[in-house]
This record gives sequence, C-alpha cells and structure tokens, in this order.
Amino acid sequence: MKTKTTFFCQNCGSQYAKWMGQCKSCGEWNTIVEEIIQKEEKRAWKPKSETKNTRISKPLKVSEIALDTEIRITTFDNELDNVLGGGVVPGSLILLGGEPGIGKSTLLLQVALSMSQNVLYVSGEESQTQLKMRAERLQKQNSDCLLLNETNTQQIFRHVTELQPEVLVIDSIQTLHTNAIEASPGSISQIRETTAELIKFAKETATPVFLIGHITKDGHIAGPKILEHMVDVVLQFEGDRNHLYRILRSQKNRFGSTNEIGIYEMRQTGLREVTNPSELLISQKDEALSGTAIAATLEGMRPLMIEVQALVSSAVYGTPQRSSTGYDIKRLHMLLAVLEKRAGFRLGAKDVFLNIAGGIKVDDPAIDLSVITAVLSSNDNIAIPQDTCFAAEVGLAGEIRPVTRIEQRISEAEKLGFKQIFISKFNKISTSDYQIEIVLVAKVEDVYGKLFV
Repeated sequence: MKTKTTFFCQNCGSQYAKWMGQCKSCGEWNTIVEEIIQKEEKRAWKPKSETKNTRISKPLKVSEIALDTEIRITTFDNELDNVLGGGVVPGSLILLGGEPGIGKSTLLLQVALSMSQNVLYVSGEESQTQLKMRAERLQKQNSDCLLLNETNTQQIFRHVTELQPEVLVIDSIQTLHTNAIEASPGSISQIRETTAELIKFAKETATPVFLIGHITKDGHIAGPKILEHMVDVVLQFEGDRNHLYRILRSQKNRFGSTNEIGIYEMRQTGLREVTNPSELLISQKDEALSGTAIAATLEGMRPLMIEVQALVSSAVYGTPQRSSTGYDIKRLHMLLAVLEKRAGFRLGAKDVFLNIAGGIKVDDPAIDLSVITAVLSSNDNIAIPQDTCFAAEVGLAGEIRPVTRIEQRISEAEKLGFKQIFISKFNKISTSDYQIEIVLVAKVEDVYGKLFV
C-alpha cells in the first residue's frame, strides 16, 4: 500500500495538504509538521462480535425514551467522586491534565490502589519498580491492581483481552502509539488515533478509562484540541508546587456539573482529601494581628474562608510599590484609588503589599471588602477581631455591593465559629435565620466606622 503523508499543526491539530509557515486556524508560526498516515486497517481494539448481531439504533420521541438511573462506580475518594458528579460512569473516558510534578500520577495510582474493582494501570513513563516504590509510599494495598509498563496499544489491548480489567488507567496518552499509523508517539495523529481506539474500547465494553495528559507552556492539554471534545470528562489538577494544597477542577463533564472542585493536601504518604479547606487557608495565631482579614469566598460550588494579608508602610525610595500575590494587581490599584478618592485615606505615598495566605489564587469580587479592611487595618495598625469575616464587593463609588450565594457564605462562616460577618445591606436576606451576627453596610466609611473608630 502506498504511504500517504499530510501536514498537521502541532498546536491546534489543523490538517493541511501542503506545508505552510503559519497555521491559518491558530496563527502560530512553524508549527506545521509532515506526518505519515495509512488506512485504519490495523486498529488495535477489535470487538468480539461484528456487524451481524449489531443492534441498529432508531429515532425515538423524547417521551418514549426510558430514563434509567446511572450506575456509578465509587473511587473511595470523596473529592474525586464529587467532581465527577457522584462517581465514575461505566464506559466513560476521563482525561486528567496538569503541570509536571503536580501529582497526576500519584492521584490516579492512589485511586487505583483504593478501588475495589480490578484495575489495570498502564504506564509509559515509569517502570514497574518505580510504580511499586510509589505504591509502598502511598501505603495502600489493592491485590486486584495490576501494573503494566507498555506504550504500544496493540500489546495493551492484548493484555486487556486476557485480564479483562474493570477499570483502565493510561499514564500518559502522549506516550502511546499504534501500528495503524507510522507517526511518532506524541504527534497529533498518534494522539488522535490512540484516543479513538480507547473510546471504541470503553464504549463497547462499558469499561471506564482514565487518561493522563501533559500540558503545554500555555496551560492547555498537549495535542489536538479535538482530544478534549472526544473524551467525556476533562479534569484539571492545579496548584503551586511550593505549597501543599492541590485543586481538582472539572472543565468538562457530560455526566455532572463543572462547578464542583476537589481539594487535596500533598503529603509524603500521598494526597490527603481536605474536607475543611479553611484549615489550610487560615493561619493559626495566638493573638490578633493588624493587616489580616478573613474573606468568605467560593471556589466553584464550595464556600471557603481565606485569609487576606496586607502590609502598608512608608515608601522609602520615593516611588510607592504595589505588590500582590494571589490577587489581581489591577483590582488592588482600583481599590486603593477608591480609598483615596471616596474615603479620603492618603495611601498614594505608601507601599502596599497584599498576599492571599496559603498560596491560593482568587478572582472572586466578594473578597474586595476584606482587601480594603486588611489595608486599613495595617495602615492604622489596629487589628480586626479574629471572629470577624467579610463577603462583599466594592464599587468605584465606594459603595458596598451584594454578591451571589450569600447564604452559603454566611452558613460556612457560622459553621467555622465566626461571630460576625460584614455584608452589603442590599443583599436580600433575613438576619434572624442565623446565629452569627450579620452587619449590613452600604459604604466604605460605614465599615471603617464600625471597625476602627
């Protein structure tokens, strides 16, 4: 058979008949590479029964379709189960992406060792000895978990046919290659072809498949964009390697909500599920210190209490510095301008440093009020009571604006033992429904008068 070649963009996966300097789809230069393609007659996965007894689908009215409850497989990891929508759906393809060293392999090996099903963990990056060492460090035992070091899909499906696992884990999709095409592993065509074979296998056998995917320097999953469209669930594992916490987000989920998040703490013995994230994000101290304020924020559907730290000092070098960690620096500039113009505080000649404790990054406007109170607390050197928290947005006119899902924020603050919470007076809420004291404020001056005067 005559070998055919075509040209693919390594950035977005667009296909071209000839080489071009710039991809017309994504605009990137020098990303179009020639790859060898052949007819798909050597596909790895071949179902046992072929066309004769294949059920032919027919169109049905919506009222005629029976609504069956989905059977889900528990992973015995509550955080992962919540993000997936209640567990793993049989036959689903789940893609997990994240930066190198963030803990993707650790998470899935930990899940594989915890599940009660027969699990086949296929690694193209680590040897069986390395996997054994990691499994011992995780201190979890599952006699039904099998480890395989292989990258060829023909060989993988040969083992799958013999072992018939109930769950398949692939680490990682970029290392796999199939004999159906002659491109190198990690190329656009190989990723697309191997994923198509795994989807065919998952759907025909109702076996859930976990895939680990590498990401590019831009934070996107490496390979063609169609990869994310092909799979059922796309999970992103993120966090700062200099901090202990990790956040698992769902970017796409055909079987549940994408608003749920899972939070883990990285330890020597693996990833620990964090059921109360505020324990990591609020520092423990013996006495109240100036420049710190607690904000009630939301990460997805989960309420969190985070600590905002501010330091205001006289500018030594003439030009005041503005520095922010974990918070948008432009929004900090805006809030400082509001304090200067609307509330009369002279901060233009002072350095202002802001930090979100725990290394978390927050873009929720509901922490605006806690940012302002932390700055004012540091400026006046007056500590805010430790049992006080805040949940409100600050507008350009200095008004305190209401925020969404305020009931969840108040309930979380009350559950964690806070005695007082400042919110906007424009939030439509009954203060008698809660044990915590709810302070309603309309302007920045009102907050300052109640806290520092």
